Amino acid sequence: MIEVVSPGLHSLVQDLGRDGYYAIGMPPSGALDQYSHSIANMLVGNDDSAATVEATFLGPELLFQKDATVAVTGATVPVFLDDQPAEQWAPLSVSTGQTLRFGSMSAGCRAYIAVAGGIDTVPFLGSRSTYSTSAMGGLDGRPLKKGDKLPVGDLRPTWTAPRPGFRLDKRFLPKLSREYELRVVEGLCNYRFQPESLETFFSSVYQVSPEANRTGYRLQGERLKFVDRGPLLGTGDNPSNVVDLGYPIGSIQVPDGAEPICLLRDAVTGGGYATLGTVISRDLDLLAQAKVPDKVRFVRVDIGQALELRRQRQATLSEIASILR
Repeated sequence: MIEVVSPGLHSLVQDLGRDGYYAIGMPPSGALDQYSHSIANMLVGNDDSAATVEATFLGPELLFQKDATVAVTGATVPVFLDDQPAEQWAPLSVSTGQTLRFGSMSAGCRAYIAVAGGIDTVPFLGSRSTYSTSAMGGLDGRPLKKGDKLPVGDLRPTWTAPRPGFRLDKRFLPKLSREYELRVVEGLCNYRFQPESLETFFSSVYQVSPEANRTGYRLQGERLKFVDRGPLLGTGDNPSNVVDLGYPIGSIQVPDGAEPICLLRDAVTGGGYATLGTVISRDLDLLAQAKVPDKVRFVRVDIGQALELRRQRQATLSEIASILR
């Protein structure tokens, strides 16, 4: 069991997500930075489907009531076991009575804390991920609070975790900065935007606004214009409205052309705004680490390139797994 001495700013139990319910309007939730979540689990010998703690901006303080092996990945953050500095991207041995705490995140904004055996909250629809909008999953469907007790599972390790002292090679760490390049597959409704506005979108730099969370990131920058259109049955009056359609995770809508919104893992699954394109899954991990006032720039890729980049990401995770085994 792990006692939450201090919850941090916004700490949630997350796993890979609750797949299979998109069609009925339930988003998958799950770790926003799936890459960092998966590696944290690998470093402690867990399958990547095990639940971790996702800490946003300010990490929690956790008191361990039993010996454990833990790993911290994601945002760059000072880690302390009791008052002694500890490594990130490395397995850590924690003894009964020791406390894990964090300093200020200097790059990125989400850290992942994995524990050997996994965080063992009660699954909901096959997942332990927290969907706080509907109070589902995680620990009572909400962020952690002081005094919570996090159960640790007894999942058999997928492999023997590397010994303390091992540190993952830097080439596998995400490139966190204040500016990110995000690759986008255009569609489903890019035809609704004037061609000049599409070029503006792909040539401009946007800034992450304060309205950025697990539902979506609103971005500030150049206003976009729509192709003229008369009244259309089944749509709203605004030129950004279309007949309702499904929203892929990572899709970009631009209500009224004012500020693009990239939808993330807690977002609605469909609606009536024209979607300009979809950020590829690999780059959503980077967007999850962006914060106000970081800059983002969008780059076109086609579906073939997106699939190849996803294959390369899977190959990287397989290479890490082979090193750890």
